[in-house]
Amino acid sequence: MDAIILAAGYATRLYPLTENTPKPLLNIAGKPMIEHIIKKIEAIPNIGKIHIVTNDKFERHFSKWLEGFDAQKPIEIISDGTKSNEDRLGALGDVRHAVSEKSINDDVMIVAGDNLFELSLNDVVNFFRKKKSDLIVVHDVNDFELAKHYGIVEVDNAGLVVNFEEKPIAPKSTLASTGIYIFTKKTVSLIGKYLAQGNSPDKTGSFIEWLHKREKVHSFVTGKKWYDIGSIEQLERANKYYGKHI
Repeated sequence: MDAIILAAGYATRLYPLTENTPKPLLNIAGKPMIEHIIKKIEAIPNIGKIHIVTNDKFERHFSKWLEGFDAQKPIEIISDGTKSNEDRLGALGDVRHAVSEKSINDDVMIVAGDNLFELSLNDVVNFFRKKKSDLIVVHDVNDFELAKHYGIVEVDNAGLVVNFEEKPIAPKSTLASTGIYIFTKKTVSLIGKYLAQGNSPDKTGSFIEWLHKREKVHSFVTGKKWYDIGSIEQLERANKYYGKHI
């Protein structure tokens, strides 16, 4: 299994912090956010390579960071060739780009590069192996008003995804996508078909909504701490928490 970290966004909502620094390289508790994520991925025994997809604007930032990072697994930086928020490929576009660029032909774990979490990714992989199907990691925010700000997943009694909606006006559940997915080798090959049909390349959740109608997608619910770093307030909250606990 390979891992893909999505880090090609321009994080305009965090300007001026991210005007000249990619969001995943902002410090949390004294080290870049992405290092907290990589530590979790490196704990998975059967991870082969870690691919970090960034953009043309920030490629050199990641390359410079990697030179000084003591990696335990092979890490590759991939530029998606974009230079601004207006010409970005989107999350699914970046996954397809990484898969094509590196000829990935295996199951793939996808992790958003701007989320911090305490759950064990090894537990997630074990669950994936047990279910033998695609999965999405979700966190119960336990608040329908708060749920309006996230990608919300609805599941059946067996934990299978039956609906996914981005920032719903009337959420059907409080299970929020954490930006962590594992796709089978077969499903990875379907991304091209999804995009060829004219579907949105921007949100991974849109692919989940398309996918669950064709393949089983299990949910893995975590009760552990999770931070979606989409604002300066959330960045400060995460920094405060990790500063105390890490």
